[in-house]
Amino acid sequence: KKITVALLCAVFGSSLYADNKPFIGLETGYATVQGDVGYVLPGVPLRDYEGSDVEYGIRLGLQNEEWRTTLSYNYFDSTSDGHKQNYEKSLISVDYFILNKIDNPLKPYIGANVGYVNYESTDNIEMNGAIYGVQAGLIYSVKDKIDLDLMYRYSLSNATQDDRDASLDHIGSIVFGLNFEF
Repeated sequence: KKITVALLCAVFGSSLYADNKPFIGLETGYATVQGDVGYVLPGVPLRDYEGSDVEYGIRLGLQNEEWRTTLSYNYFDSTSDGHKQNYEKSLISVDYFILNKIDNPLKPYIGANVGYVNYESTDNIEMNGAIYGVQAGLIYSVKDKIDLDLMYRYSLSNATQDDRDASLDHIGSIVFGLNFEF
């Protein structure tokens, strides 16, 4: 709860900075999701589900020379070795541009994210819960109003399904984005 409150304060706080530029964007990437079903011993999963596939998303945000705040929605659907997994997640991200004083089209950044995930898997597993994590990346300004974005995002989750002793552990994604300022 403390992380959520801190990030929401940062989101609303960043919208108060002068010279904010709104943007909308699309993203796609390669994601790996890890879920567990049951435990043999505490901390030792009975069955580990890991799937990797393409993730798609949209984003909306505000940015200036120092900060970027983004709302995003992502969808993932994977079938590997007869096991199906999919998720939908909504995130609020806050990024800080590390080298913001240099007039350069490349802008590296680090950031944090928090949100909500709906995860479904074979064996009638369906769970919802919070998701939170970190990210780092690089933005390249192609033109005055168009940015290319390459990032790595790692998020942990507290989503569980108690009657199945199932949990969603983490999601890692390499994401490519295209942002249009308006």
